[in-house]
Amino acid sequence: MKRFVWPVAVLVALLVTDVYFSHSFFSIELRGGHLYGSLVDILRAAAPLALVALGMTLVIATGGIDLSVGAVVAIAGALACLHISGLSDQGSVAGVLVAVGMALVLSLVLGAWNGFLVATIGIQPIIATLILMVAGRGLAQLITDGQIITVNSGPYKMIGAGYWLGLPLCVLIAAAVIALSTVLVRRSALGMLLEAVGGNAEASRLAGIKSRWLILSVYVFAALCAGIAGLMISSNVSSADGNNAGLLIELDAILAVVIGGTSLSGGRFSLAGTVLGAVIIKTLDITVYTVGIPPEVTLLFKAIVVIILCLAQSPKFRAAFQRRRQRPGPAATPADQPKSEVAA
Repeated sequence: MKRFVWPVAVLVALLVTDVYFSHSFFSIELRGGHLYGSLVDILRAAAPLALVALGMTLVIATGGIDLSVGAVVAIAGALACLHISGLSDQGSVAGVLVAVGMALVLSLVLGAWNGFLVATIGIQPIIATLILMVAGRGLAQLITDGQIITVNSGPYKMIGAGYWLGLPLCVLIAAAVIALSTVLVRRSALGMLLEAVGGNAEASRLAGIKSRWLILSVYVFAALCAGIAGLMISSNVSSADGNNAGLLIELDAILAVVIGGTSLSGGRFSLAGTVLGAVIIKTLDITVYTVGIPPEVTLLFKAIVVIILCLAQSPKFRAAFQRRRQRPGPAATPADQPKSEVAA
């Protein structure tokens, strides 16, 4: 639990700042059976990022990295919207389910491609996923023909902007995926195997662990999470933009993983910490608008907050800071002592 102390402290500080500048920040209203409020907005915005960061966590746990998740987000949304736009009845639930299925299947294929390059061919993860990061944007543009595809489908809009039981459906979907992943990883030997592969892939192979299949699986899972996030993002705005959808979300996902306490070198990881990191990032976005920080310094403000948080989490920095505070002053010399003491 110690690893969550500083992230929680930063989250509380951001929320207190929001309340100071907006006294109704914590207020939640029930309108038409749906919950509305700033806290609900934070959860809604954090849902796609939490999913992408969830897959990124398992990839990083094996000692890899996936820079292509943003492109997969764009591709999944583009393919789903393309199929729905061609339906004679865009309100057809069956048609929307087919579109969702096509998008997720393609996401799995893209994840398998990344896993194949890394686990089978042996290409460095940052290079292998950089290929799809660049080519994937081109594929998304090819699917949309370089245009923004707009759809008018009630069932599809439910994914990102709908409500169920008073809560945003995207939050419930993200919570379900996170819960299932946690049970699968932490209630079985899978989590330990992933940490073993990330800690020392060669030693784990010699111990009989099929590291190649594990590495392939985490890249497939990361792409699946990115595909679901892409459906959420595109359905929320009822359109697909192959150029801007999911742009730089991979960097926010990596940042959420780091804030959550997972080491980029692989090994031990924390799914709960990653989700907390995603919530912090989106709370920070809301804080920027609540406080009224000028747009030209927004990125600088976010960078300062992130640097402070990362330094606070660093054991080496905290140890050096403690040593500096506890360092004794210089010993007194005879010249510094009172004359009466020198004479004695």
